[in-house]
Amino acid sequence: MRHYVRKKQLICGALAFLIAVCAMGAFADAKVLGIQKKMAQEVFRFHVLANSDSEEDQTLKMKVKEEVLAYMKQDLPESESVERTKEWAVTHLDEIEEVAIRTLRQEGCQDLVHAEVTNCYFPDKTYGDITFPNGYYDALRIEIGEAKGHNWWCVLYPNLCFVDAVHAVVPDEGKEELKEVLDEEEYEMVTATSKFKIKWFFFR
Repeated sequence: MRHYVRKKQLICGALAFLIAVCAMGAFADAKVLGIQKKMAQEVFRFHVLANSDSEEDQTLKMKVKEEVLAYMKQDLPESESVERTKEWAVTHLDEIEEVAIRTLRQEGCQDLVHAEVTNCYFPDKTYGDITFPNGYYDALRIEIGEAKGHNWWCVLYPNLCFVDAVHAVVPDEGKEELKEVLDEEEYEMVTATSKFKIKWFFFR
C-alpha cells in the first residue's frame, strides 16, 4: 500500500512539474512575441530571394545583393529613424530594381526582378551572436524570378548589413547602433545567441 501511495505521489509530482514547465514555456512564448512585435516597429529589414536553390541562382542572388548594397551605400543617407529609411526605400524602388536587373543581365540572366517595401514573416534568424525572433517585420524585399530559393537578409535600420556575409559577422559598430535603437530587454534578447536562451532568460 505504501509503495502504491509513494508511486502515486511521484506521478503527481511529475505531472505538476510538467504543468509548471509548460506554463513557464507559454509565458516565455508570450513574452518573446510581445517583445518581437515592439522590436518590429524599430527595425527595417532587407532580404533578397533567389529564383531557386540552384548554385547558379544562389550566386546571382549574392551578386544582386552586393550591387544593391553598393548602390545604397552611395545613395542612402544616414538616417536617424526607421521611418526615414523606409521612406527612402519606397521612393527608390525603381532604381533598386534597375540595379538588380542590370546585374542579372551582365551575367546573362533574363529573370525578372520585383522590389517592394512590405510587411512579411521571417523565421528565427541567427547570425554570429545576433538573433532576431520569428514574426512579421517591415522589409525591403527583392524577388528574383520565381523567388523560390533561399534568401539573404540583413537589417537596413539600424545598419546591420553584414561585413562578412560568409561567416555572418555583425560589426561592432552595428551592434552599437542596435543597442541605441532597442531597449535593454530587447537587446538582451537578440544577443541571447540561441532560441533556448531567448525563451528562458526571463526566468533568471
